Amino acid sequence: MTNKKHPYSLTIFFPCYNDTATIGRLIDKADRVARGFTDDYEIIVVDDGSKDRSRDLLLSLKHKYKYLRLIFHDKNMGYGRVLKSGFYNAAKELIFYTDGDGQYDVSELGKLLPVMQDGVDIVNGYKITRTDPLYRKIIGVLYLRLTRLMFNFHVRDVDCDFRLIRRKVFDNIKLKHNTGVICLELVKKLELAGYRFAEFPVHHYQRMAGRSQISQPKRLLRIGFDILKLWWEVMVKKDTPIGVAYRNEITKDNSI
Repeated sequence: MTNKKHPYSLTIFFPCYNDTATIGRLIDKADRVARGFTDDYEIIVVDDGSKDRSRDLLLSLKHKYKYLRLIFHDKNMGYGRVLKSGFYNAAKELIFYTDGDGQYDVSELGKLLPVMQDGVDIVNGYKITRTDPLYRKIIGVLYLRLTRLMFNFHVRDVDCDFRLIRRKVFDNIKLKHNTGVICLELVKKLELAGYRFAEFPVHHYQRMAGRSQISQPKRLLRIGFDILKLWWEVMVKKDTPIGVAYRNEITKDNSI
């Protein structure tokens, strides 16, 4: 990145669930990337009821990073609910998010920012190579093919959680789902609303700590049910109401 500051303000946010091993490093890197881009930024971490020491660590980091905001869910509410907390509590013009487990390199945000030109509303990352166990890769391929058939979306990697989005889009879409299906819901509703996408390749790394919960049969069944429910809402009922009222509901989250 150059040292030139840009006129846009920036929110960077991370979902966090038992991410003690990675979240501190991500916040530090995000702070450095944001300072290289603009003087007007914030970093939000939404902790979804972590059971490890994540909250203690985040509270200690609050004293070090003055632009850090913390949102704590009293219990585990699901990935979708975490993303909604981040999107609807963001205060800046551009919102970037990625997961708190360190499988993406936050510094690559510096490559997405120049792509956010006039006429672009979302810069959607896509994985150059997926670095996951074989079973996760198989699930990912099946998920992508099934959902592309059902929803006819046009981005190449709907499940890549490395996105830069104009905050204003959330005045015009309402996100409902609280599971990982929210990524599909987000992309399809943005497409249906006429927002314009650009895409950019990003690296994907092995998980440094912890493990994914997606392979659990109960979660897979829940995701399958939510895919069908979303298909009915969006593709059959055409239920895509605007999101202003919902923003007011979500901002009841307690922010520190």
